[in-house]
Amino acid sequence: MASPGPSSAPAIRPTRRLAPAAPNAAGVLPPDLLFDVLLRLPAKELCRLRAVCRSWRSLTSDPLFAGAHAARHPGPLLLAKFRDDEARVHVVDLSGSVVKRIAGPDGHELLCTRLHLACVASKGNSCHVLDPATGAAYALPESPAPEHVNHENSRDPYTFFASGRVASTGECKVLRVFNRTEFDAFDQQQLFEVFTINGGVSNAQWRARQSHYLFVEANNAAVVGGVVYFLTDCAYDLMLFFGVNTGIHPDCIASFDLGTEEWRRDIQGPISSGLSMDGANATEEYRSIWHKLTLSELKGSLVLAYHRRHQSLDLWLLTDFERGLWVKEYSIQTESAIPADEYFVKPLLVSDDGRLVIFLASTGLLLIYDPRTNSFSEVEMRRLDAVGLYTGNLLEFTRW
Repeated sequence: MASPGPSSAPAIRPTRRLAPAAPNAAGVLPPDLLFDVLLRLPAKELCRLRAVCRSWRSLTSDPLFAGAHAARHPGPLLLAKFRDDEARVHVVDLSGSVVKRIAGPDGHELLCTRLHLACVASKGNSCHVLDPATGAAYALPESPAPEHVNHENSRDPYTFFASGRVASTGECKVLRVFNRTEFDAFDQQQLFEVFTINGGVSNAQWRARQSHYLFVEANNAAVVGGVVYFLTDCAYDLMLFFGVNTGIHPDCIASFDLGTEEWRRDIQGPISSGLSMDGANATEEYRSIWHKLTLSELKGSLVLAYHRRHQSLDLWLLTDFERGLWVKEYSIQTESAIPADEYFVKPLLVSDDGRLVIFLASTGLLLIYDPRTNSFSEVEMRRLDAVGLYTGNLLEFTRW
């Protein structure tokens, strides 16, 4: 992971003519020199220095400066929600340092996104979009799509949200799932709706979309390339416990395309295909897989993470959706690095030097695995409630 600093990228000088300093202005730096000086400072300090004067605010907000600063200070930034701070989202770096704090509504969870925006939502049907660069917040409407107004699920909402960007149009969309009101109420459908964040007045309401024929695990979803991927609901695991073989595999994956706003065909994961369900022990092993799988995104591909208790963490990358081809990219010996009862192991990113950043949802820890030394290290920060990737620029104002 490249270390940010003055030597991390060549100096970039402005190609736009800057206003000259006023004559006889004692102590005022020439514009070109001020550009170079401010360029060396981290984003955290520049966000504070914007309050010095209008000219500094104008300079540091200029897209030219913002682009030059991003080139000079590479390295991923994370969006984090800490367990001891329910009201704010934090932008942090991989050293654990807080770069910026953004106010948000209490009691909302941070969605695991890879966007220039942050999304926070509650199970009670409240979703807000936050702009880390400006601190602006936008509350999505809570009223359902017209087709779902009188539906039981929307009258007593229990909701999940996912958000992603459509590459072909640049639109950011949110998918809302009205879940079943009762865990075992199989006569109730999950309801799905889409909202376009930057779609203008004409799209300022939720649009009802077709429900999936299987129940999906809305709380275990990943967005890759504008497609939302879901594992099947663990309710099928419960049915298997009572001896009802539905034929639904724990690594069966559904996918919803945010661009077309339609479901794609389901694909089978690489885990359960080699297992037999004959015998009590085999059935128990098959059932246990449901609670060891997590979906994520790495290097632009869908990842299925399989955490074997006290053994290993296997990461499978989907290489060909149409043919359903998977490749095991990592098989990491976890030993005592990851607790045996950790049920939600989510890989977040691969750094430029090959290190893997992993989030442990149960314990709230962020780990870095180095394949060169086969070792884990813990990022020193407060316990996390949720974490995602920030792909925007804190110095450049976002226009929704």
